[in-house]
Amino acid sequence: MDNEPVILAIGRIERALSRIESAKSTMQSEIDPALKARHEALKSEMKQAIETIDSLIGRQEN
Repeated sequence: MDNEPVILAIGRIERALSRIESAKSTMQSEIDPALKARHEALKSEMKQAIETIDSLIGRQEN
């Protein structure tokens, strides 16, 4: 499958985001506000990147 490396990368990204979210909920009271803002920005950028990759894969399949 030509898309396998992309699919595997997306899976790794999703697992990493899951670990970040889990750690975030565990340490919510200890998070520096600047770090929290940086995390939210990174999360937003990753969501946009995943949507772009998904769109590219969708175009390639059609």
